[in-house]
Amino acid sequence: MSDIINVAWTKYLLQLQLHPLKTKAITAGVLAGCSDAVAQKISGIKKLQLKRLLLIMLYGFAYGGPFGHFLHKLMDIIFKGKKDNKTVVKKVLLEQLTSSPWNNFFFMMYYGLVVEGRPWGLVKNKVRKDYPSIQLTAWKFWPIVGWVNYQYMPLQFRVIFHSFVASCWAIFLNLKARSVTNKKA
Repeated sequence: MSDIINVAWTKYLLQLQLHPLKTKAITAGVLAGCSDAVAQKISGIKKLQLKRLLLIMLYGFAYGGPFGHFLHKLMDIIFKGKKDNKTVVKKVLLEQLTSSPWNNFFFMMYYGLVVEGRPWGLVKNKVRKDYPSIQLTAWKFWPIVGWVNYQYMPLQFRVIFHSFVASCWAIFLNLKARSVTNKKA
């Protein structure tokens, strides 16, 4: 069994080196799908909603992975690859004041408009009501993840690490973003 895992990991690392954006996008999509399947199960949905799962995977593939790829490359350019404590604090602060609020807002909008297919007015009200508490919760959780990511992860693994943790965070967001009417599904 360990030989299979070692071979798979070696092939994955090769793909990450040869095709970093594509590999990170696929990884983010798969992890987003896994987190949605778990969120559906936790929320009491009896039969897996495949359309919802695929739309969440699309979010990870088309947005989450690519956004993370370019964000971490940009951070490395801005901070010239430095990893000292002062620079890591600056990276975490910049990320938490820019991409964190945007990503949480964007996910809530995507979930309401695309995944649930709700009208703009309902989604806007849901975001207005829930966004502040979600973002405050994010600011309690993600700075620690950011610190670990910038301090200890090599650039090529930052999106993967972030996507893995984000799959857990997405379970929380999925459960918060769901409309009350969908809970009966």
